[in-house]
Amino acid sequence: MFGYANPKRFMELSGAVLLWLAAATAVLLALGLYLSFAAPPDYQQGDTVRIMFVHVPAAWVAMMAYGFMALASLIGLVNRHPLADIAAKEAAPLGALFTALALITGSLWGRPMWGTYWVWDGRLTSFLLLLFLYLGYIALWNAIESETRAARAAAILALVGVVNLPIIEFSVQWWSTLHQGESIVRAGGPLIASVFLWPLFLMAAGYTLLFFTLLIVRMRTEILERRARALALNASP
Repeated sequence: MFGYANPKRFMELSGAVLLWLAAATAVLLALGLYLSFAAPPDYQQGDTVRIMFVHVPAAWVAMMAYGFMALASLIGLVNRHPLADIAAKEAAPLGALFTALALITGSLWGRPMWGTYWVWDGRLTSFLLLLFLYLGYIALWNAIESETRAARAAAILALVGVVNLPIIEFSVQWWSTLHQGESIVRAGGPLIASVFLWPLFLMAAGYTLLFFTLLIVRMRTEILERRARALALNASP
């Protein structure tokens, strides 16, 4: 697996799969959106329930992206693989975007359900902290001129921030909160009707593939930019 940490081999492989990955992403999102709008209104939430199909997948990808970023940071810190730092760096803006989307859609969903856009409960506060971790990681990369030093400092921040992921996941169990508990992956089975569950799964899969599609594009761009800088440096007198 680490053989593909070579930028040249990564560019070859990613170029071959990128179009197929983008096509699969488009199909899943189109089908998920169609079924989301075709689903009937919820008997309690009405049409407001449709925000779920945007909010829940965004929250899932936001947490998954941070886990990916932390794992890539660990590999870069320990094994010094060429692509690990690039992968972590390029995952951060995408993770921040999905986190912001989850926070915004969650607030829009919370207003009709809870009567307020925001409450400082465990789930919402820890998820807001996730956004700050992403932004701090991005700022740290940009604040240090040396790419090697920036990667090491940012990697440490990413690994320290991992402790926030279980806090987000279990906050509704640990503290009294307005946010609902687990309703999909639970011992007694999902609490959501299948007419809502299937489009939710499709949207989650589409969001996940969208993240990796955009990540590959960003990584390829970063590699090409580094090559261009190296060529310009070698060509300068």
